[in-house]
Amino acid sequence: MAKVLIVNGPNLNLLGTREPEVYGAVTLEDIEGLVGERARLRNADVSFFHSNHEGAIVDTLHEAVGTYDAVVFNPGALTHYSYALRDAVASIRIPVVEVHLSNIAAREEFRATSVIAPACTGQISGFGPDSYLLGLEAALAVLSRRP
Repeated sequence: MAKVLIVNGPNLNLLGTREPEVYGAVTLEDIEGLVGERARLRNADVSFFHSNHEGAIVDTLHEAVGTYDAVVFNPGALTHYSYALRDAVASIRIPVVEVHLSNIAAREEFRATSVIAPACTGQISGFGPDSYLLGLEAALAVLSRRP
């Protein structure tokens, strides 16, 4: 059974009330429920972590090694400038799929670039809560191709 860690960064705990015109009405708890149900259907084990603190996220990514097979990661605003998170992703050597609810390339100019994406296995954005489901599916697909 694949073990996947879902990591969420700053302000994602405010989903449902934060800029609903951009992020919709879904809460982080709703997303966790959707992902948890999909994981059960796919015979995968998922755990969830959220922090508004960059260092706590770095620590969690480091600690994923040896415990999890893959990570689905929404770094929030840290996507655009956190080289510490980019380096953490690059250093753990397990598949990391970056996800975003909104299409970051179609938003403000400063959101168009992810400094983390080049260190990730892939990136999925713009599909609302389905970005997480697609991220889980992508992580499981990568794991299924490993020897």
